[in-house]
This record gives sequence, C-alpha cells and structure tokens, in this order.
Amino acid sequence: MGLSLLLSLLLLPTCLQADSSKECDSDPDYRQIDQPKHLSAPMGGSVHINFSFYYCWELAKNSRVSVALRRTQFHGEFIYNSTWPSFHKDYKNRISLNLPKGQKSGSLQILNLRKEDENIYFCRVQVETREDGKKVWQARHGTKLTITHAAMMTTEGPTSTAPTTTGLGVSEGNGSSASSPLSVGAAVGVALAGSLIKNAILGLILYHRWRRSKGKWFWATPPAEHHSALKNADPCWA
Repeated sequence: MGLSLLLSLLLLPTCLQADSSKECDSDPDYRQIDQPKHLSAPMGGSVHINFSFYYCWELAKNSRVSVALRRTQFHGEFIYNSTWPSFHKDYKNRISLNLPKGQKSGSLQILNLRKEDENIYFCRVQVETREDGKKVWQARHGTKLTITHAAMMTTEGPTSTAPTTTGLGVSEGNGSSASSPLSVGAAVGVALAGSLIKNAILGLILYHRWRRSKGKWFWATPPAEHHSALKNADPCWA
C-alpha cells in the first residue's frame, strides 16, 4: 500500500507535464486565458478577477509578462495596461494587478466599485518569446461583473452605515434579520418586574385562601356568646 502510494506521487508530476504538453505537441502556437464567467460584488466594495494563462513558446531571457484589461466587448476599449502602466479615467487608481513573478496565474482587483462598473471584462496577456518576438492573446469570453446594493450595518447610538466589502467571486445572498439582544440593565429590569408580578399573584392567592379558611372557621365554630342565643332560638340546633 505504502509503496504504491509513493510510486503514484513520484509519477504525478510527469503525468501532469505530459497532459500540459499534449496541446503544445499538436499546436506549437497554442495559447489560452481562463477567467470566471460571472462575478458579483457590492457597491463600494472590491472584486478580484482571477485569470490563468497558458502558452507553448520559449520566453526570452528576462521576459516580462504584461497584462491588460478591456471592457464591454472583445475589441472594447482598454481600461488598464501594466506595461506603462496606464488607467482609463473611470478607473484611475482603482485597478491593481497581482501577478507573482514566474507564475501563470494572478488577479486584477477593482476597488471602490460603482454601479457604472457593471460590465464585461476581458484579460489580455503579452510575453516576449525567444524566437518569435512579442506574442499577445486574449480571453475569448470575458467576466460579467454584476454590482449589487451594499449590505448596510447599523449600530446603537447615532445611526451609521457601512458597505460590506467582498473578495473573489462574491455572490449575492438572501438577507436575514434577527432581533437585537437586550442590554444587561434591560434584562435585569425585565427579570425584576417578572419577580414582582409573581410575588403579587402569590400574595393574592394566599390572601384569598386565608379569607376562605377564616369564613369556614367562623361558621363551623360559632363563638360561645352566640351559642345560647342560637339554642334558645332553635332547640334542634344543639
């Protein structure tokens, strides 16, 4: 069991390499970019558009990977390009690229989202190859970004609201509400009031029983001064 597991682990990288090179063997010019089809995030928050890219060329020495972002359609206007870098006026200081050196996956982050940011975004990658110079390719299907209303949070005292921020691929969920817990003072007051009500009810019950027992005793055992009067009035009383 242990030996077979070890052999599987040793062969795993080779299998992955073979699968990844299969496309390159059939098409040396193979290149691709993957990115999510749909994302949603609240207004005022932020969103990460993750992407990963593949190619078969051998890169030039010290080759730099450049990433750009288009909006609306495949041949739409550029809103960001890491080569300069440059920003569209609508996104100035709101877009940042996270692409570790030597990696083939990263993310483009858009901050302080506005309703106007609801659009379709296409990632584009450019590399410098060793034999063929610059190579540029772009995702065929962009990411459709939906901007939702920010969830508002209230606090005690002066009313204040704050939008919730979001990370990668945050989907809009159903809202839920719950009653706020009582404060310590309010809880003590409620408990004290309940105790007083219980004591009052118990007192009334005891008083009522005492009155009933007193009445029964009075009629069951009449005082001595009434005994003779009752006997004279009704000889059968005794």
